[in-house]
Amino acid sequence: MSNHLKDTASPYLLQHAENPVDWYPWCEEAFERARREDKPVFLSIGYSTCHWCHVMAHESFEDSTVAGILNRYFIAVKVDREERPDIDSVYMSVCQAFTGSGGWPMSIFMTWDKKPFLAGTYFPSEARYGMPAFSDLLRGVAEHWYSGRKEFLRTADQIIAHLRQSNAGGDGKDTDDLCGRAVGMFRESFDEANGGFGSAPKFPMPHNLLFLALQAKQNHDREALEMVEKTLTQMRRGGIFDQIGYGFSRYSTDRYFLAPHFEKMLYDNALLLMAYASVYAITRNPFYLDTAEKTALYVLREMTSPGGGFYSAQDADSQGLEGRYYTFTRDEILEVLGTERGSLFAETFDITARGNFEGVNIPNLLRSKGSGDDFRAEIEKLYKYRKNRFRLHLDDKVLTSWNSMMIAALSALYRLTRNREILGAAVSAQQFIEKNLCREVRLYTSWREGKRAENGFLDDYAFYVAALTELYHSTLESQYLEKAEAFCREAVSRFADAQDGGFFLSDPGSTELFMNPKETYDGAVPSGNSVMAYNLVRLYQLTGKEVYEALAEKQILYLSARAREDPAGHGMFLLAKQLLDNPPEHLVIALKKEADLDEIKERLPLLANVAVVRESEAYPLLNDSTTFYVCRDHTCYPPTNAWPALE
Repeated sequence: MSNHLKDTASPYLLQHAENPVDWYPWCEEAFERARREDKPVFLSIGYSTCHWCHVMAHESFEDSTVAGILNRYFIAVKVDREERPDIDSVYMSVCQAFTGSGGWPMSIFMTWDKKPFLAGTYFPSEARYGMPAFSDLLRGVAEHWYSGRKEFLRTADQIIAHLRQSNAGGDGKDTDDLCGRAVGMFRESFDEANGGFGSAPKFPMPHNLLFLALQAKQNHDREALEMVEKTLTQMRRGGIFDQIGYGFSRYSTDRYFLAPHFEKMLYDNALLLMAYASVYAITRNPFYLDTAEKTALYVLREMTSPGGGFYSAQDADSQGLEGRYYTFTRDEILEVLGTERGSLFAETFDITARGNFEGVNIPNLLRSKGSGDDFRAEIEKLYKYRKNRFRLHLDDKVLTSWNSMMIAALSALYRLTRNREILGAAVSAQQFIEKNLCREVRLYTSWREGKRAENGFLDDYAFYVAALTELYHSTLESQYLEKAEAFCREAVSRFADAQDGGFFLSDPGSTELFMNPKETYDGAVPSGNSVMAYNLVRLYQLTGKEVYEALAEKQILYLSARAREDPAGHGMFLLAKQLLDNPPEHLVIALKKEADLDEIKERLPLLANVAVVRESEAYPLLNDSTTFYVCRDHTCYPPTNAWPALE
């Protein structure tokens, strides 16, 4: 029998639509019923490709006994964190305040007016891992609720007061060398042998690599570049990179980048694509460009919808086992490739009879001196074989923010490859957003099967502005720059905190929670505040408009205070600060004839700010021909008719 989730569009909610638990989506009906029946609310937050969400669902939410307890004593609410980042952000802060950590599935107990009094993540069906059985926890919470809930309510008030205080702004007049301190922190945690930072598990955090790469370029910091290159090389050669189908998994469960958590997320692949492309632009090492191109190929053939939008994620689990889709036995390899080529492939990609991961093998190049390029035909055979074994679950909703990341990444990659298929995919995705997730300058968060979410958040606007700016840089079509400015103005109008600085996650006029966070920490995805800082800096440097300069400086000041205690946790913001302090080259092209533009587009640099003007008194033509005006390091150089040497 279906519950209240059956008419939703979210793949995650639909996974629970046939549970015996009487789930509600987040809606006023659920909270009103909880108030009317005087019941606490159990809120469960997750996403459709989350392994431990699957485990808790199978153990508890599909169990009739657990469902009976939930249905009798609680109102149960399910939320897809990717559709409602505001709910996820607020209650993740709650979970971290209660437990010191967070993750998914997230389990929150709260009052009908959304005040949390207990929180955790995964709870097992039987007592283990130092955690109570979920059914025992439910009974205990219900007993305390009905026998005397004053302690719960007092706890809720204390947590809310604490979180509201931590969400307040700080003094931005900090003159510390945030970038230098961040680099020092990365050096201290860098794993020289295996790449990455800290120990297991290791997350890619590509925006930190982008910061370090720009730091290396601007300051000739060879050590910073070595940290980036070692990390990118180990990830590309490890099992976190799918050597057969390409693309990156979520993170590495070990310190070697061998054994990943196998789910693939669109945002990881977008940000890593950008990191590999950027380091190629600095080093000109084809290894990095090849990785970026293979990642793009993965996205184009497995994560792109017929309409041009990009899907959200692929699951880690298949046939009831995490990673089964991605692993091989040695016998399988020999059967598909033949004994001779199969044996050579196995030797190169660490495929053994014993297995390198729980009795099976994750193809990798960590122990090999080769690049694997000699086995392209064999890789294609294994790719086709693997696809025919069974199908992975695909989260096929289209998210504005994640799509925007991929649009930006593909646009940047195009400027290095001149591959029009890559640019075409970026343009198609932007058109998909414009058609399905946009109304004038209002954005919506998600779309699936003709249904779109009715709310947009700061991250949607921030990443979309970045995507439009990158599309402009790759096409020099003014429509993209004009749209970037329009959506940036809308973001400032809707989300900016004019009094204390920074940007709220939700529109202050429509938030329904006890707190409207201003996220600044750059976690798995850069915060909307950091990306807005980046956007404001780029738009100021591109257009020269004073309004962007003032907004950029105010945002940098605000984020400087928030980054003071942990600068290494604010890599994307620091990248924006680097660009403001040390602007990239500025190139103005005074165009004589439109035909010249086609040749110019084939030579666009990765990072420089490029503007095209026609019949401008400020930028007259030299020798009545297309003329280039270049400024770098706060110095402008004489105009020239020859394509200038750009970094």
